[in-house]
Amino acid sequence: MDVVSGRPEDLVRALRAVGVRDERLLEAVRMTPRAEFVPAALAASAYQDKPLPIGQGQVTTQPSLSAMMIESLDLDGSEHVLEVGTGLGYQTALLAWLAADVVTIETRPGIARQAGENLARQGVRNVELRVGDGTEGVADRAPFDAVVVSAAFPEVPAPLVAQIRPSGRLVQPMGPGGDEQVVCFVRTASGLEQRRVLTAACFVRLQGRYGFPPDNTDAAGE
Repeated sequence: MDVVSGRPEDLVRALRAVGVRDERLLEAVRMTPRAEFVPAALAASAYQDKPLPIGQGQVTTQPSLSAMMIESLDLDGSEHVLEVGTGLGYQTALLAWLAADVVTIETRPGIARQAGENLARQGVRNVELRVGDGTEGVADRAPFDAVVVSAAFPEVPAPLVAQIRPSGRLVQPMGPGGDEQVVCFVRTASGLEQRRVLTAACFVRLQGRYGFPPDNTDAAGE
């Protein structure tokens, strides 16, 4: 097993360097061991501020970018949150620390299984993990106070818009996959209103009925 170098405080410094100021979020990063949410062979790199591959053509979101997205939701601890794209559960764990509860949906069963094991091992209880098409949201658990989408598409999928509570927020990378603007929106009476552009970034494509056509090779099985 690779020896873990660094510690969560290294990520806290990286987050402060990009302007993250939410002390509750910084404490969540401080208390959540990223090394427990990445493949064991990459544990030595867990506390570097960079994305890491997790298999099936997927990568983790860079921690500072994930933190910027979470901070834009202005969570105060009372929210019912939807996360589209669970990955291996690190961002999920941060959201669970900051919100009342999190519903997270992952399209790849094998990755979802690993995420569930990671979250359970860390004692994260206020998360409901689903396997399915994230572009369809989770209608039976709506409405949500906040939605975070961890993959790119040029539009916000219509089901996600419909499942946000009035005045709720959604953050999503907007683009074709690989060249995005990460945008935070607010739900208004007439739909979504852009609140601000957070940063430029590169994300994997959002696949599903209301996104890009699924790559069945990546999505299949364990």
